[in-house]
Amino acid sequence: MTTRPAFRPVAGMVLALPLLLGAAAPSPPVAAPVAPAAPNAVPAGQPTTDAPVFIAPGGVTLGSPHRGGTLRLTADAGAGTADPQINYNSEMMDLTVVVYDGLTAFAKRPLAASNTIVPDLADALPAPQDGGLTYVFHLRRGVRFSNGQEVGVRDVVASMQRLFKVNSPTAGGFYGGIVGADACLKDGPHCTLAGGVIGNEADRTITFHLTHPDAEFFDKLSFPHAYVLPADTPPRDLGNDAPPGTGPYRIVSYDPNHALIAERNQYFKVWSSEAQPDAYADRIEYSFGLTDEAEVTATENGNSDYMYDNVPLDRYGELGDRFADQVHINDIFGTYYIAMNVNLPPFNNIKAREAVNYAVNRRAMQTFMGGPAAATVSCQNVPPGLPGFEPYCPYTKGADFAHPAAVWKAPDLALAKRLVEESGTKGMHVTLVVPNRAIETAMGTTLQNTLRAIGYDADVKPIAFAIQFTYIQNTNNKVQISLTDWNADYPAASDFLTALFGCENFHPGSDSSVNIAGYCSKPVEDVLNQAALTSVTDKKAGDALWAKADRMLMQDAPAAPLITWKKIELVSKRLGNFYTVNLYHMLFSQVWVQ
Repeated sequence: MTTRPAFRPVAGMVLALPLLLGAAAPSPPVAAPVAPAAPNAVPAGQPTTDAPVFIAPGGVTLGSPHRGGTLRLTADAGAGTADPQINYNSEMMDLTVVVYDGLTAFAKRPLAASNTIVPDLADALPAPQDGGLTYVFHLRRGVRFSNGQEVGVRDVVASMQRLFKVNSPTAGGFYGGIVGADACLKDGPHCTLAGGVIGNEADRTITFHLTHPDAEFFDKLSFPHAYVLPADTPPRDLGNDAPPGTGPYRIVSYDPNHALIAERNQYFKVWSSEAQPDAYADRIEYSFGLTDEAEVTATENGNSDYMYDNVPLDRYGELGDRFADQVHINDIFGTYYIAMNVNLPPFNNIKAREAVNYAVNRRAMQTFMGGPAAATVSCQNVPPGLPGFEPYCPYTKGADFAHPAAVWKAPDLALAKRLVEESGTKGMHVTLVVPNRAIETAMGTTLQNTLRAIGYDADVKPIAFAIQFTYIQNTNNKVQISLTDWNADYPAASDFLTALFGCENFHPGSDSSVNIAGYCSKPVEDVLNQAALTSVTDKKAGDALWAKADRMLMQDAPAAPLITWKKIELVSKRLGNFYTVNLYHMLFSQVWVQ
C-alpha cells in the first residue's frame, strides 16, 4: 500500500502560530437596525477580543445591508449521509444546526455562552416531575418545515421513534433511558416507545417518561440526532436526500463527491433568537474534493470563505506572516486518541495496550497540530474544562498507577518494550488506520515508527477522511488500532467516557459503533451509571465519580489519549462578523459575505 511522504516541519512554523493568536482582525463596518440586546450580547460596533461583534443582536437580519450573497465553504470530502438522525460527522452537523431544530437547543451565543440549554421548538424548558422521571414539553405554534407544513405533536413523537427505526448511532447511548426504548433497541422497525413518549394534540404537549433521572436529558434532546422531522419521513437512511427542516436554511442538493447546496427556507421566521436566529447569507455552497493544502490556498485567495479541515502545519508560518487577520483560534472540547481493539491480537492483551500508552510521544502529536498554542498534551479521556476532569497521568516516564503524574512529561520506551515482551506479542503484524489528511498522516507515520520501536511489525493504512471514521467502527474490517479524533456532542464528561467506552455503544458489524475499541467492563459501567445518577442531585459528587471512571478506563487502556486541540479556522477576507460556538465551530448563519 502507499502512504503520503513523511511530514517534515519547516523551521519556524510552530513559532509563527502565536502570531495568529495575537493578531486582531479588523472590526466589520457597523450598520443595520439594532434590536434589543440579547443576553451576553456586545453593543453594536464595540470591538472585543472575547466575543464577536454583534451587529444585529437577536438575530434580526431582515433589511441588514449585510444580508444576501453566497457563503462558500470547502472540505476535502463530503460528510456521509444527509440524514440528520444518522450522520455522526461534525462536518455535516456544523451545517445541520442551521437547517434543523429540536425541542431544546444549545444557545446560539458566542464561545462558552453557547453551552447553555434554551427552549427551541418547545416554548419553555419544563420542570422535572416525579423525581426527574417525567418532562412535559409544550410545542410552539406557527413553526413550519421548509415544505410549508406546520410542526405538530405528531412530528415530535414520530421523530423520537424514528431514532430507533433507523438505528441512530446514539439511540441506545443517549435515548435508551426513555421508557419503551429497550423494546425499540431489540426491534427497531416496530418501535413505538410505548409509555415513553406521549403526544397530546389538543394541548400541544409531548410527555417523556424516563426509566431513571438523567441530568443530561436536555443536552441529549439538543443533539442533532433528536432533531424534529416531518412525521412521514421514511424510516430508513435517506442517503443524499435531506428531509425538510425548520431552520433558516434548507438543503436543496447534495452530492458527497462534489458539492452541497443550501438556500433560505422561505417559511422560516425567528421564534427565538437564542435557539435559531435569522441568517445573513442567502445561499451556502459547500464544495468537496480539494486536499487540505489546496483548501488553504483557495481560502487565502478568496475562492472559498471557510475551510472545514485542519490547516496543515507547513502553512502556519505563511498564515502568521501574511493572513493573520483571516485566522481565528478557538477552544473546543476535542481530543485525538488511539483506539485499540481489545478483541483482536495484539491489543486483546492489556500489557500491549499499556505499552502503546507508555511509548507514544504525545509532544510530537502536539507539534503536528501547531505546538502549545494549538494543542495541549493529554493522557486522560476527559478534556480540561469539562466537569469531571482531574489532572492525572500514569503513562509518562517516572510514573505509574501507584504514583501518577499530574501531567505528561516524556515517553518511556524501555518500559514499553518490556511490556511488549511480557505480553508475548512481540513481532506481531499491526496495521494502524488513519485519516488521509496531512496532519493525521504525519501523526500516523510517527506512531508507526513508535510501534516498530517497541517490537511490532507495523504499517500505516491511510483512508479517505470521509469514510475512515465509519470504517474503523465496523468490526467486519478487523481494525486492530486506529487514530481518530472526537468532538463533544455536548459539554459533559459522559460524552468522552460513556459515549466512547460504554457497553451500549459497541455494535459489532455496524458502521455506527462509536465504541471503536469494542470495550465493555461491568465495573467501569457500574461507575459510569452511578456517576450519571449521582449528578442529577449532587453535581460535585457526580464529577468525582466521572473522574474515578476516567482513571479506571486509563488502567484498562482501551485507548491512548494524545492531545486536546483548538480549532484553527481560516476564512476569506470578504467574510465578516466571524462567529463561533463551542460545539459547532463557525456558525454559518451568523457570518456575512457582503
